[in-house]
Amino acid sequence: MQFRDEIPTPALLLDLDAFESNITAMAAHLRARNKGFRPHGKTHKCPEVARALVRAGAIGICAARLSEAEVFADHGIRGLLVTTAVVGRGKIERAVALAARAPDTMFCVDEEKNVREIDAAAAARAAGEPIRLAVDLYFGRTGVVPGQPALELVRVIESLPHVAFAGLQAYDGEAAHTTPFDARGTRTRTSLARAIETRRLIEQDGIACPMVTGGSTGTYRFDAEIDGITELQPGSFVFMDLDYERIGGPDGPQYHDFKNALTVVTTVVSRPPGFAIVDGGYKAFSTDRPFTPRPVGLEGVTYGWAGDEHGRLGMEHASRDLKVGDRIEFIPPHCDPTVNLYDAIHALRGDRVEAVWPIAARGKSQ
Repeated sequence: MQFRDEIPTPALLLDLDAFESNITAMAAHLRARNKGFRPHGKTHKCPEVARALVRAGAIGICAARLSEAEVFADHGIRGLLVTTAVVGRGKIERAVALAARAPDTMFCVDEEKNVREIDAAAAARAAGEPIRLAVDLYFGRTGVVPGQPALELVRVIESLPHVAFAGLQAYDGEAAHTTPFDARGTRTRTSLARAIETRRLIEQDGIACPMVTGGSTGTYRFDAEIDGITELQPGSFVFMDLDYERIGGPDGPQYHDFKNALTVVTTVVSRPPGFAIVDGGYKAFSTDRPFTPRPVGLEGVTYGWAGDEHGRLGMEHASRDLKVGDRIEFIPPHCDPTVNLYDAIHALRGDRVEAVWPIAARGKSQ
């Protein structure tokens, strides 16, 4: 049996009570509104987390990349949706192979050439069932413009023998972090209204559109109330981070719908005058946000980057002293890329390590 203070640092820790509370809350919210629950695996990249979500009622798992989906499939996860385009001969052949062993896997597309290449690859492999394709709608990043352009792409899919139209993906990434709370609601409602209108056009054309998927941790409250959205794909809610805390909630500037379940534990390795140096630097935390990790249970200090391997804590106004060997946990700025820096998650119940979960899809960004 291992305990919290025996884990070599830096390391990724998961508070199982908070984690399970987050999953229960999201699953119950969506179930009560008759929305499907297909949470995003890009946050955790971990088959054990995916299994916990499926046990809570998830109908499948989203994957940001083909290689990520392959890992989940290798571990028995089904109902996969690859939310980014699979482009290039090698990847398309792998996608067709993945669909052969996990036939309910869906792949997002947003242009005709890619659709035809997938159809041709499926024909060459003599795939049994058509490859299921979801049309990705454009909201500032990838996707085809909603409305008539999307309908034209759906018609192409319907005209080909080895692919099948599975539905629409309507993910507005910018909406997730729009502030304040009311503006976030306006943004996501506007985007999803375009998706619902696109679905109406498709069905008017005599084509079934069984799925409209999208949403996020930041917008789930609004998205779950919208008729025509069939399922949501939130991700960060399982762990949470400082970035989401800052987006604001209905009652103020902080977002507290879910608990901070994920921390990075470090050790004080040096104590020069006025500072405490910890063994967590650029390689221990994501660095893509304009704010730094926040220590847990230690007030009056600010973390500063001190290189690849180290962080610096100014101790002048610290709520307590630190000495070499002391351990400090931090809430990361952004959970997804932080998780991708580690090989495993240490899952704790109180101070006891209940399990160590491999992050099997770490680095699977292809």
